[in-house]
Amino acid sequence: MVDADITPQFTAFKDALARRFLAQPGIADADAESDALDDYTSYLASEVWPSLAPSIRAPTYESRSEVPDVDSLSLNTTPASFADTLISCGIAEDPDAALDFLRKTLSDYIADATAPPPVWSKTRTSECEICEREVPLTYHHLIPRQVHAKVLKKGWHPQAILNSVAWLCRPCHSVVHQVSSNEELARSYYTVEMLLQREDIQRWRKYASKQRWGLRRGCRGPH
Repeated sequence: MVDADITPQFTAFKDALARRFLAQPGIADADAESDALDDYTSYLASEVWPSLAPSIRAPTYESRSEVPDVDSLSLNTTPASFADTLISCGIAEDPDAALDFLRKTLSDYIADATAPPPVWSKTRTSECEICEREVPLTYHHLIPRQVHAKVLKKGWHPQAILNSVAWLCRPCHSVVHQVSSNEELARSYYTVEMLLQREDIQRWRKYASKQRWGLRRGCRGPH
């Protein structure tokens, strides 16, 4: 698969496969410390993914009521390579057992993909998520509240993630709002990872991470 095809749902499916593999006797000891498991699950996920129904490839919390029951799914279009691989590795005894393994994996994946969003107030960290200092924190609305109505009207994000937050120290919080408008933050920088891709935020992070909290510049601290 090309990078453009790797959606959050595909990643969740691949992770569900990996968890199922690791639960098999002998797999954890053999592959957990190597790249083999990643290569293995990437290959199988890429083989199976195109054969799944569109409703299975795009479930979200908002669309959970539209996702079909896993037990009712027809898996007849699953590539034979999936069963062949599981059988050759001793994970499944026959094609029926391989499809049962896939059905259980899909159940795990759908549960993850349609899980409700976290209660953001309970995501508090002990360190600033930008400079990584253990200092007093504030919460930054990754999608600024001032543009929530516009975000919903334009369909930029589902309502479930509108109140997602990052825990930032006051200096880092101020910098974020200095480098981008509320609309730009909402459209292009609505995760900490996206913010950290900006060169100006990286430069600030490098500077801020070296600063001691509470020291006034020009004053000598204790030796």
